[in-house]
Amino acid sequence: MSTSALVLRTRLLLKARFRHLQALAMLVELGSVQRAASAMGLTQPAVTRLLADLEGWLATPLFHRHARGVLPTNVCRDLMPMVRQSLRGIDAAAEAVADRSALGQGVVRVGASTAAINGLLLQALPAFHGQHPGIQVQLRESEWVDQLAAVGRQELDLGLGRQSSVPPQGWRFEPLQADTFAVVCGPQHALARKRRLRWSDLQDQVWLVPPVDALARHRLEALAQEHGLRMTVSPLITRVSAMTWAMLQQQELLTLVPASVLAHACANGALVALKLPQPLPYAPLGLLLPETEVSGASGRMADFLRAWSRSRDPH
Repeated sequence: MSTSALVLRTRLLLKARFRHLQALAMLVELGSVQRAASAMGLTQPAVTRLLADLEGWLATPLFHRHARGVLPTNVCRDLMPMVRQSLRGIDAAAEAVADRSALGQGVVRVGASTAAINGLLLQALPAFHGQHPGIQVQLRESEWVDQLAAVGRQELDLGLGRQSSVPPQGWRFEPLQADTFAVVCGPQHALARKRRLRWSDLQDQVWLVPPVDALARHRLEALAQEHGLRMTVSPLITRVSAMTWAMLQQQELLTLVPASVLAHACANGALVALKLPQPLPYAPLGLLLPETEVSGASGRMADFLRAWSRSRDPH
C-alpha cells in the first residue's frame, strides 16, 4: 500500500532541512556523490546520509546508481521545481537581508521583457542607481506570462513589459512608453542609406522573420499583403534579440520588430531603423505593479521610471 501524500508532506515538514534540498539539487546537477560533496563542502558519507534521509521519508528511490555516478528518477524530476524554487527563495532572502543591513534602502525584484530592457532599462537603470545608490535591483529577463507566474509566487515587486493579457488580481498595468513596429537592417544594407522609403522599396528583400506566434510576424504578413510585397525568407527564425542583431549586421537582411527590442542597437549605430512611409503603431511598454500604494524602494523605482519616460516623450 502506497504512502499517502498527507503523510509524505508531514514527514518533509517535520524532518527535512534546506541542506537536504541543496544535496538533491547538487546531485541532479553534478551526477556524482563525490562531486556534490565537494561542492557543498561535506564528506561523501554526509551527502549519502542526506539522500538516504529523503528517500526514507518519501519511501521511494530518487536516483539510479551506476558505476559513474547517479541519475535522477522520475520522482526526483517531479521534486526539482519545488527544490529549485525553495533554494532561489533562500538566495533572494539572503541578498535582501544583506542589502538592507549594508545599505538600508531596500531591494526591488524586477521582471522585465526584452523590449523593456532594451527600450527602457539600458538607459534608465544606470541613471536610477546614480540617484539611488543604496537600492539594490534584482533584475531578471522575463516576458509577460513568466511575470504573471512570478507574481503568483510572490517573487516580483515590479514588472516591466507590454500588457498582453489581464493582470492578476490585485495588480494593474500602467503604460509608460509608446512603441511602434520598425523595419530594421544593418548599416551595410543598401536601404540603410535612403532618407525615406516607399513601400515598393521593400519589394523582393530578404527577411529575417519572427516566429509564427509573434505579433510582429502577423504585422509583417499583413504589411506584405496590403502593399503586394514579395519576400524571400531567411532560413533562421528566432526571437532572440542578440541573434537577430548579429544576423542583421552580417547579412543583407531586413526584419520587422517592436522598435524597443533593438532600440539600443539602433541608438548606437550598430543597426538602422528605416524611415517608413507611415508609422506602424504597437502597444506601449509599461509597469506591472500592485493596485495598493507602492512605497519604499519599489515606489521610488516606479516614480523614477514614470519621470524618466515623461522626460523622453516627444509629445
